[in-house]
Amino acid sequence: MVYLGLAVWGAIHPMSWFVRWFLENGIDLADLIDAWHVNAATSGLVWDLTISAIALTVWILAEVAVRRNWAALWAIPATFCIGVSCGLPLYLWFRSRPID
Repeated sequence: MVYLGLAVWGAIHPMSWFVRWFLENGIDLADLIDAWHVNAATSGLVWDLTISAIALTVWILAEVAVRRNWAALWAIPATFCIGVSCGLPLYLWFRSRPID
């Protein structure tokens, strides 16, 4: 249940910052992406999270192919639509459950 709690926290906490940004700047994805690359530090974080998301996706696909834990595939859209902070603990929650 700790993993599931972390997945919920990983969805809500970062999303609160995105909602705040959208309220201040409007819903413009191009501006949001520009904000992600405002300096070298933020660009580094974007690439760090992008590479982590890709690595997590490869891991999920490899394990699902072996374990046939199809429900764990939900962690992939959670990773790319919400973030690694949600997708990783969500996958670990699916992974820690017994397979039917």
